[in-house]
Parts: sequence; structure tokens; C-alpha cells
Amino acid sequence: MSACDHSNWHPDHDYRPLEQGAERQTWLVAALTGVTMLVEVAAGYLFNSMALLADGWHMASHMVAIGLAALAYLLARRYSGDQRFAFGTWKIEVLAGFSSALLLVVVALTMIGESLARFWSPAQIGFDEAIVVAIIGLLVNLASAWLLHERHEHAHAGHGHQHAHDHDHDHDHDHDHDHDHDHDHDHDAGKRTTGGRDLNRHAAFVHVLTDGLTSVAAIVALLGGKFFGWSWLDPAMGVIGAVVILVWAKGLLRGTGKALLDREMDDPLVHQIRAALEAVPDTDVTDLHLWRVGRAQYSCILSVVTHQDYTADRYKRELARFAQVVHVTAEVNRCAESGHRSTGDLSAAH
Repeated sequence: MSACDHSNWHPDHDYRPLEQGAERQTWLVAALTGVTMLVEVAAGYLFNSMALLADGWHMASHMVAIGLAALAYLLARRYSGDQRFAFGTWKIEVLAGFSSALLLVVVALTMIGESLARFWSPAQIGFDEAIVVAIIGLLVNLASAWLLHERHEHAHAGHGHQHAHDHDHDHDHDHDHDHDHDHDHDHDAGKRTTGGRDLNRHAAFVHVLTDGLTSVAAIVALLGGKFFGWSWLDPAMGVIGAVVILVWAKGLLRGTGKALLDREMDDPLVHQIRAALEAVPDTDVTDLHLWRVGRAQYSCILSVVTHQDYTADRYKRELARFAQVVHVTAEVNRCAESGHRSTGDLSAAH
């Protein structure tokens, strides 16, 4: 009897991309933002400019958020082999993105409060110094946005080399049902797919965009105040910018929240998988669960009822066309005619 290599039966649940460019770039942007923040705060104290101080501390909040994104990459990589994480550490990155979105909401509300206060109590602004530093801040934000902007890796990341691990167990019960449990793990030989949006990196990118937006708004407001005496323009721009930030934060909260709460059952992929399974003659899908374990990778648990002598492997083959489904657990319930009628003739639709 030949020895069995058990290592082939242990799947790798690390669905993060192998490349670490996003982590390096995020650390670089965090450092760049931190240096700029220190310059603005120092200049604010040196020139006694509240505008520069406010912008510097505002940039500090973004530095914290971007640093959080970089730390999430570090932790997800460091604990990628930790078996306590059932489906890998990708959601550490998603949690950081969700936290960044919450911080954006706080920043936006703070901006609205400060702007409304400025309407009733206008502050004396050192226009020349503030304009120079705002332009420098905008240039830093543009450089940071370029670093964080996702380059779309095209499909040559590979479709992956699939290894199927089938565990079929037949259990005879009083109701004459047989259960086949099949666990299918698809692995990429040497590469992990990189499709789908990096929610952590996108959150950091949005923070940089919001900082750039406030810099543009500040420049416009400062120029209007300097040359036309429109002191009201500064707080008005602050309110407008805060509203835009709230809209972006809402989108981030929705995207990261869906992934954290496994709210994926409205994904079109669910209907496609159900249709593929029920296309098999005399098959009813009685239970189906789909959730994300990576940027564009899904895990699936399903249960079907049939009169036929199908195994879980039969249904697994129907799902082979869905490359994004990387982890499948299937249960096949085979029932006698009498038992089938007692459950309401589940095969009536076939």
C-alpha cells in the first residue's frame, strides 16, 4: 500500500496577492504625509498662522489613517499562516479600510463645525504664507495619490492550477438520506489572483483625495479672500468639501461593511451558481452560502437534494467554471421516492 502525501490535502487559506507593492507604497505615503504635517505645524507656529496649524493637524488625521492601512498590510502578511484565521487574514485589511472610513466621517464633521464657526467669527488669515503651504500640500497629495492609485493587473495573473480534494461520506439515516460532503480547494500554482478592489488601499487613496480636495478648496478660498475680500469663501469651501468627503466615506463604509458582515448574497454570482447547480437534472438547491475571502475570491457552502446517485464531485464540476470560487463545501442529500414526496416533491421543477 503506497504512502499518502497528506500535505496535498491541507489547503492554503491565504488569498492575498503575493506582491507587496501596496504595502511599501502605503508606508511611503504615510511617511511623506507625516513630514508634510510636521512642516505645516512648525510653519503655523513660526508665522502665527491658525490656518496653517489647522491644515497641519487636519493632515495628521490622514497620516493616522494611512499609517493604519500600512499596519494592516503588515499584520495581514505576518499572520497569514496563523491557523486561528479560518479563511486567511484578508479581512484585517478590510477592517482597516472600515476604520479609515469612520475617521473620514469624523474629519468631515469636524470640518463642518469649524467652517460654521468661521461664518460667525471670521479669523484673521495670513494669506501669503497660507497659500504657499497649501500649494505644497496639494503637490504632496498629488504625489501620494499617484503612489496609491491602483494599477490594474491584467488577467495574466493566471487562472490557477486546480487541485480538488474530495471527501465523500455516506450516512444512512431513518429518512433514507445520503450525504456526500465535498471540500474543494482551488490553488494557484505560485500565484494568487489579484482581481478585485483592494479596499484597504482604496481607503488610503480616498484619504489622500480628501486632503487634496481640502487643499484645492483652501487655495481657491485664500485667493478669493486675498484679491476680492471674500472672507465668506473660506468657510463655504470647508462645508462643500466636508459634504463631498461624507459622500466618499459612505461609499467606503458600504463596501467594507459588506465584506466584514459577509453580506454577499445579493451578488449576481449567487444566482449564477444556483442556476448552474439546478441545471443538473433532478436537483434542488436547498441551501447556499457565498462570502468573500479575498479581493475577488469567494468561499461557497451548498446543499442539494436529488433522487439520482450523484456525488458531491458531480456538482463541484458544475462550479469549476467560476474561477473566483476558490473554496467549495458541498452536501448531497439523496432521498427515496417516499421520502421525497413527504418533503413536498422537491423535484417537481425538474
